[in-house]
Amino acid sequence: MFDVAAGLWGWTRAHPEWQRGFDWEPAVSSFCVTSRGVTLVLDGLAPDEERAWERLDGLRPSAAVYLKPDHIRDVGMFCDRYGATAYGDWDAHAETCPDVAPFEPTAPGWELPGGVLLLDDGRWRRETPAYLPEQRALVFADGVMCDPDGTLRVWDTPWHRRRVVPTLRAILAAHDVEHVLVSHGAPVHGRDDLVAALDRDPWRG
Repeated sequence: MFDVAAGLWGWTRAHPEWQRGFDWEPAVSSFCVTSRGVTLVLDGLAPDEERAWERLDGLRPSAAVYLKPDHIRDVGMFCDRYGATAYGDWDAHAETCPDVAPFEPTAPGWELPGGVLLLDDGRWRRETPAYLPEQRALVFADGVMCDPDGTLRVWDTPWHRRRVVPTLRAILAAHDVEHVLVSHGAPVHGRDDLVAALDRDPWRG
């Protein structure tokens, strides 16, 4: 487990579906935030430490959010355990976990409970990073991550320089960002780290 700021923390564990040869490392991070009195789990993979479960049980998250279609992870487990509402991409829910309820579809620009904002990162809804205004934090699923050397990079797309980099610069200009959180690699970074990543070659896997 690790703490980021007041009301914002997370945990890292090996992804149970990881296999040798994948272009990402086995350890991935999940995040939990309490904002405006509401607790949300973001891209939640069930922790493998009892103390993380104890902390979650004390908070009883009311929302389980996945920021990318293939980050549904253990959203159903959090919904069953806490009676939480699932939030995420409509098509991914229908294809992967249609029995998870209640469910609310999301899109870039939507505000979740607790004032958490879902953003357009320039990748045409492949991912909706979350901005946490109380903690001044920006949370990414895969759009920004660490390469195997531990360097923060933006995941490559054919429109990386034309659309993604300008969109991420606009996000930084529009929001007060102190913390940048990523699922893959070291989970906690700062605003300056993301600024530097925008000028690096993207991660191509």
